[in-house]
Amino acid sequence: MIVAAELKKQIEQKMQKSIEALKQDLAKVRTGRAHTGLLDHVQVEYYGAMAPLSQVANVTLIDARTIGVQTWEKPMLAKVEKAIRDADLGLNPASQGDLIRVPMPMLTEERRRDLTKLVKQEGEGAKVAVRNLRRDANNQLKDALKKKEISEDDERRIQDEIQKLTDRHVVEIDKLVADKEKDLLAI
Repeated sequence: MIVAAELKKQIEQKMQKSIEALKQDLAKVRTGRAHTGLLDHVQVEYYGAMAPLSQVANVTLIDARTIGVQTWEKPMLAKVEKAIRDADLGLNPASQGDLIRVPMPMLTEERRRDLTKLVKQEGEGAKVAVRNLRRDANNQLKDALKKKEISEDDERRIQDEIQKLTDRHVVEIDKLVADKEKDLLAI
């Protein structure tokens, strides 16, 4: 019976990790509003090595549609600006003295639809990951049943519990995707 409780706990943790990964992926999808997380993955050349933007500059919000980047060293301004431009985020930074302003361009209707499709694909990928975890757990239960480590009743009960876990996580994924779609389609 300890095996079953441990299995359920492991599966729930892995499902939660799938949801966390989805949240991170959805955070990368740009809506019309500015947020500093957009630049989290930008790498800047810093004395011959690549470093995250957050290690060479302070990233803040100037207003709802503009991100401000202030480098800690004056010579890094041009490198940071180039790194943001080259990051393939569709952003066009502009230097203003010792501050780099990164305005968020308005999303076109076509781009909004493309991003919505991308969000749905990310959500579907997360659902597949959760379902694969359920399948793996059920296979482990069948193996335990064959080895007579658990009874048929226990196997069936634990499968039901794992199915409920799966359903709960799939609903959470659907909610995250719907929220992101609403953000994308809001003008």
